[in-house]
Amino acid sequence: MNFTSQLGAGIRYFDLRISTKPRDPDNELYFAHGLFSAKVKEGLEEINAFLTEHPKEVVFLDFNHFYGMQKCHHEKLVQMLKDTYGNKMCPAIFAHEVSLQYLWEKKHQVLVFYHSPVAVEVAFLWPGQMMPAPWANTTDTEKLIQFLQASITERRKKGSFFISQVVLTPKASTVVKGVASGLRETITER
Repeated sequence: MNFTSQLGAGIRYFDLRISTKPRDPDNELYFAHGLFSAKVKEGLEEINAFLTEHPKEVVFLDFNHFYGMQKCHHEKLVQMLKDTYGNKMCPAIFAHEVSLQYLWEKKHQVLVFYHSPVAVEVAFLWPGQMMPAPWANTTDTEKLIQFLQASITERRKKGSFFISQVVLTPKASTVVKGVASGLRETITER
């Protein structure tokens, strides 16, 4: 699904992983999650078009993995964010001060979390630790539920935003077993 489809379906949080491509003469930045995807600039513009049409909507952009990126790539990405969103971005403040009312009054629609030391240098980048996203890394639904319950209790103490990754993660043996019977059936049998 592209960003427009996801936004139309109600998604407002985006887990973004950014990569360069080896030997790319254009030095482009791409979204990546195992495979290269769309160019970052195009994706950011797609989100911005939605926000322009829907001035009370707010999105969370969580840049949490960077592959093959050097300082110049981070600078390019930061500039892209500035050029695309400008004053729509909410500067990093205390998380408990952020409410929809606050964002609407300030006309902020974008919170950018950046899991890199670069975040400290840029006012509109929220440090990555302000958006923790613990991962259960299990195929067992009981363990996943226990992990989520413990995470919810912990998050209240931190004073930050928080992601609940409700994801069952297959092991290699589960994937191999799933080739014959179907991965969905293999995991949901449990």
